[in-house]
Amino acid sequence: MADITRRLGWRHLRGAPTAHIRHHRSGKLAHDGPGLSFWFRPLSAALSEVPLDDRELVMTFHARTADFQDVAVQATVTYRVSDPTVAAARLDFSIDPDTGVWRGAPLEQLGTLLTETAQQHALDVLARTPLSAALVDGVTSVRERIAAGLAAEPRLPATGIEIVAVRVVALRPEPEVERALRTPAREQIQQEADRATYERRAVAVERERTIAENELASKIELARREEQLVEQRGTNTRREAEESAAADKVHAEAEAARTVRLAEAEAARSVKLAEAEAARTVLLADAEATRSVRLARAEAEAAREVGEARAQAQAAWLRVHADAGIGGVATLHAHAATRFAEKLPQIGNVTISPDVLTGLLARLGVGDRA
Repeated sequence: MADITRRLGWRHLRGAPTAHIRHHRSGKLAHDGPGLSFWFRPLSAALSEVPLDDRELVMTFHARTADFQDVAVQATVTYRVSDPTVAAARLDFSIDPDTGVWRGAPLEQLGTLLTETAQQHALDVLARTPLSAALVDGVTSVRERIAAGLAAEPRLPATGIEIVAVRVVALRPEPEVERALRTPAREQIQQEADRATYERRAVAVERERTIAENELASKIELARREEQLVEQRGTNTRREAEESAAADKVHAEAEAARTVRLAEAEAARSVKLAEAEAARTVLLADAEATRSVRLARAEAEAAREVGEARAQAQAAWLRVHADAGIGGVATLHAHAATRFAEKLPQIGNVTISPDVLTGLLARLGVGDRA
């Protein structure tokens, strides 16, 4: 459909590349061609738009075969306008100058023409063909007949129409007849399926028998090999025992020899250690005896010297006391009291009664007078 725009009493038309535009102004052809774009006045313009693209016409019609069976034919016819000038002159492709819409229905006219022409040729060929043959080869024969009939139809070139292709999609009988026709084929297919099932079962049984025989043979062979395995295991065990006994004997002999060598070495080492320990003990005993003798001598000498010193000190002390006289006795008493006090524990508080204090003072007074 053309695109028309309004501007102040004028109209602007913009066509598509697949549409042929014819513009007559006051009865004269002003514009003619595809994909045009121009301004025009609507009161003096006559416009036509003819499509140039390929169009698909789908048709479905019923026909009767030679054995009076109804079949449905589904076909598709592809056509195009090869001469837009002739088509615009034979069919009403005029468009409204305000909306760009066709004033009539040219494509419906073309569809009716093509459908009736194709249906006429299809009915002609199916009327002389039985149903079984029509279902087998009817699609090809109907397609060829329709294509030949449309190519030979004089009205199509006179209208500027060119047929591009013809396709017959399906040719079907009535549902009841179709089911009846399918029954023998279904029965045959079912018989083939049953036969295949029986054969498969027979093959399965034969294979199961073969498998059972193979399993039995395998079990027999397995038992024979197990017997050989048991014998071989016994032989291997006996050989292992013999080898183990021989190895144990060699190991025992080697261990005994090693034990003897170790015992001899240990005895020799013990003898050497004993000799060394004895020599060391003798040396230590000699050293200890020498040290003890020296220590005893030193202690005896020290004791002798200490005894002599103590004897000299005691003699001097006694001489001092002997020379002290009566006053010396009081000094000795005081010295003895001091030595005695050194041996006593620590005394925090001392309580002296008057009687004791009087006696002490009296005795001190006596000492002073003496």
